[in-house]
Amino acid sequence: MSDRRNADGEGMDRGVPEALTRTLTQLRDRLGVQTLDRLWIFPPFRRGRREQGLIAVSTFHADGERRGVVTVSYSAEETGKGITVAPSFTREGEAPPDRFPVLMRGVVQRGGEERGEPREVEIEGSAEKFERLLEELGAGVGRTGSA
Repeated sequence: MSDRRNADGEGMDRGVPEALTRTLTQLRDRLGVQTLDRLWIFPPFRRGRREQGLIAVSTFHADGERRGVVTVSYSAEETGKGITVAPSFTREGEAPPDRFPVLMRGVVQRGGEERGEPREVEIEGSAEKFERLLEELGAGVGRTGSA
């Protein structure tokens, strides 16, 4: 799946604007914001009113030295009956924090150049930083925890 572009290079496929905020809300509800260290949000693939995306997550580990690695892939669709967002959570393992830039470069390489570079967001266990991200992405969509 890839974005279609108009003559100006702008995306013609709108995807599902609420998909990312709903997925992030489910991530927060499932893992707890206090466990979230950093997020890498990859540009989604959009076709019409469908969207697929990937978020890589660094979570705090009990030993304080390592970080857990979780990926959240999602697919979303907007139809006349509403919006569906289906995230899939995968625990990938653990790594020292300094290994994450290399891990993310590997994800970009495996996904191909068209996938694009991820946006890195520092959460550092802060509910305020997480809520600010949600507001930025969707004007507060998903703040109640409903999906």
